[in-house]
Amino acid sequence: MGIAWDDVVLIEHRGKSDEPTSITVNCPDKAGLGCDLCRIVLEFGLYVTRGDFATDGKWCYIVLWVVPRPSSLKVDWGSLKNRLMSTCPSCMISFYLNQQSTASAPPSVYLLKVFCLDRKGLLHDVTKILCELELTIQRVKVMTTPDDKVLDLFFITDCMDLLHTKQRRDETCEHLSNVLGEYCISCELQLSGPECEVQQGFTSLPQEVAEELFSCELSKEAVPMSSASDTAKLMKATITVDNLLSPVHTLLQIQCVDQKGLIYDILRTSKDCDIRIAFGRIQSTAKGYRTIDLFIQTTDGKKIIDDENIKSLSSRLKEEMLHPLRVTVGSRGPDTELLVANPVELSGKGRPRVFYDVTIALKELGICIFSAEIARHSTAERQWEVYRFRLDESPKYPLASKKARTDIVDKVKKTLMGW
Repeated sequence: MGIAWDDVVLIEHRGKSDEPTSITVNCPDKAGLGCDLCRIVLEFGLYVTRGDFATDGKWCYIVLWVVPRPSSLKVDWGSLKNRLMSTCPSCMISFYLNQQSTASAPPSVYLLKVFCLDRKGLLHDVTKILCELELTIQRVKVMTTPDDKVLDLFFITDCMDLLHTKQRRDETCEHLSNVLGEYCISCELQLSGPECEVQQGFTSLPQEVAEELFSCELSKEAVPMSSASDTAKLMKATITVDNLLSPVHTLLQIQCVDQKGLIYDILRTSKDCDIRIAFGRIQSTAKGYRTIDLFIQTTDGKKIIDDENIKSLSSRLKEEMLHPLRVTVGSRGPDTELLVANPVELSGKGRPRVFYDVTIALKELGICIFSAEIARHSTAERQWEVYRFRLDESPKYPLASKKARTDIVDKVKKTLMGW
């Protein structure tokens, strides 16, 4: 017995194009389900305007109201529904009879080799195509040759789990070749070999660079806002803890400036801290602020009453709200290097669309990317995904100047955070 499979995820479009689309998920619960769903929503370029969560520990009911960002973004709603359904636990009675977790095999990694004539914005255009095809970039190695050609090595996984078929591989290469046109010299896609293991290694950063990138302090200089009042607004985040309102839940009331991926960041932190959200309400943005009410418990169904645990959770949430992504520009020998870092989930997944956002920001600035790579970096607290871009000198942005570097950081942060 169980509910009809098609009713697990319902997507309802409103009458007007500018009105939010509602996504309703009604299925058995599992640890971190809200985080997993919001991650998929973020992958599709959707912004959560408001939402409601409810679960009794066995069954959950989630409603998210979403809009595309930007509004011109074309969303494959059918594919989104399939992706959301794929992360929901089975709705059959066997789910209740056997709730022992079974670790699924990690997705196969494929190597995409794109050899092209170089031009501005090329890397972002390839990245955009991969996003549209629902291919996730796990690692990348971009190399520019002296004769103005580019070899892009993308280590990718398929959200549709179809790259094992020749048809899916051929269609991917054909689509890339058609979009890139005369700039594309060759395109190859195959199951990755030992070279993938090399690309998945950890990166080593100079101590002073690591300290700047991973510092918990959010300095005013690091905030890309146009005025002191905007800076003060961004750096303000409040978390109120109430253990009196409910006899079995701890209430977290969160208020902070709204930004892209905020809901995902909060739910990711809750998931990694083994916090279960029994009820939650995400309110609409008011004057640039977002208010979120969460009734939470520990995984064993208890309130959080220990002062140290409350302080630790509040501190971690504030860090994610104030400083979810780290951006810096510095020198690497004779070259200028842009570094972007984001926390990695305990499950090993990095934040969606970071590479996409950084490359579009640089494209809009007219800055060419000489080389790029993605690697992991570990600090005492957590693991990070680090994006390294070596930038080409630009007449508009002489990279040695402090103003140019500040402008780059400002633009990249605004694009990443959706300001």
